[in-house]
Amino acid sequence: MESGVLAEVSWEVERLGDEMVNTLMELIRVPAIAPESGGNGEYDKAMRLLEIIRDWGFDKIERYDAPDPRAKNGVRPNILAYYYGEQGEKSPRLWILTHLDVVPPGEGWTVTKPFEPVVKDGKIYGRGSEDNGQSLVASLYAVKALMNLGIRPKRTIILAFVSDEETGSKYGLKWLIKNHPKLFRKNDLVLVPDAGNSDGSFIEVAEKSRLAFQVKTIGKQTHAMSPEKGINAHLVGMRFATALHDMLYEKYSDKNDLFDPPISTFEPTKKEKNVDAINIIPGEDIIYFDCRVLPEHDLDEILKDIHELAKTFEEKYGAKIEINVLRKSKAPLPTSPDSEIVKLLVKALKILRNISPRVGGIGGGTFATFFREIGIPAAVWSTVDETAHQVNEYAKIENLVEDAKIFAAVALLEGEK
Repeated sequence: MESGVLAEVSWEVERLGDEMVNTLMELIRVPAIAPESGGNGEYDKAMRLLEIIRDWGFDKIERYDAPDPRAKNGVRPNILAYYYGEQGEKSPRLWILTHLDVVPPGEGWTVTKPFEPVVKDGKIYGRGSEDNGQSLVASLYAVKALMNLGIRPKRTIILAFVSDEETGSKYGLKWLIKNHPKLFRKNDLVLVPDAGNSDGSFIEVAEKSRLAFQVKTIGKQTHAMSPEKGINAHLVGMRFATALHDMLYEKYSDKNDLFDPPISTFEPTKKEKNVDAINIIPGEDIIYFDCRVLPEHDLDEILKDIHELAKTFEEKYGAKIEINVLRKSKAPLPTSPDSEIVKLLVKALKILRNISPRVGGIGGGTFATFFREIGIPAAVWSTVDETAHQVNEYAKIENLVEDAKIFAAVALLEGEK
């Protein structure tokens, strides 16, 4: 019975392939960049999405606007579209969450302009094509295929299209959980298709803790011909950064094979401009660290070690070193590999792709973590080449279609008794 229905739905998804491509290209054409990144937010894209799905046959469409005076019309829209299961509103519920916002385009695009999508060699190029447009459209057409066939799934499907994923979810999922907590139920299943690998053989159930901080080194500016008259903040800052990098990797070197890579990472990243001329020794220097830390480590202990090393360098070089924490988030408990959402994904992948996926953790962050924090298990899965945030970002048309089939299967399949 299941195999016959899945085959019928798969054929319908394939029939909708050209429409899926056109819808993704329509959405790519509408920039949705956060105000923090110089954009107007997601309003225009949300309105275009609502126009597209208005007459599809969803049982209920809700819009929740998070106030943000910086954004167009002062809001950051979040849209929920419900397609009820075979027991109507009493059906168990499956959330599929994708995000409307995209990162800024960046420089160096060669295939096309970032918001002028093109199809080439089976790929759709454009900013937001993979992150998160591919999964957004795949989730839509998983439901549209069911609608077209008159099939009610075992689970009510709630498609959530949220704002502000790229800059912290303050106006997106975090805002919904805080301001509308009754939307979410402990027995809900949650699928977040916002990370994955090229063949769909990886299901993410855990994320590392995050720590990001600024290192500001304050010395004394002087002429480069008289270095003894100053304190070279750039030199001290570089020495501190390399010492900190080495110390953290050595002290927090535990491995956890659930993750890839299986270690904590502590990387210096952004470097701010210091002086305007090469013959000036800078009196101030600023760099940043991005750390992805195994959940078993204590972030407060790590920060204590960072401050202690900074104090040692201050005493040695006479400079002042300030540590400014920009992000500190302790990873919640992982989703159990034995949870129903993971088992359904495994079952769907075995039936439709004949693969047995690996279950593990990643260093990146998705908004699955916000569900785990409130005790709702969430799984992260999609089929992507990981071109997100890159120039010439693309989504494979094959992935767009095939992932839609998996989404539909998760809603249709029987769980284990």
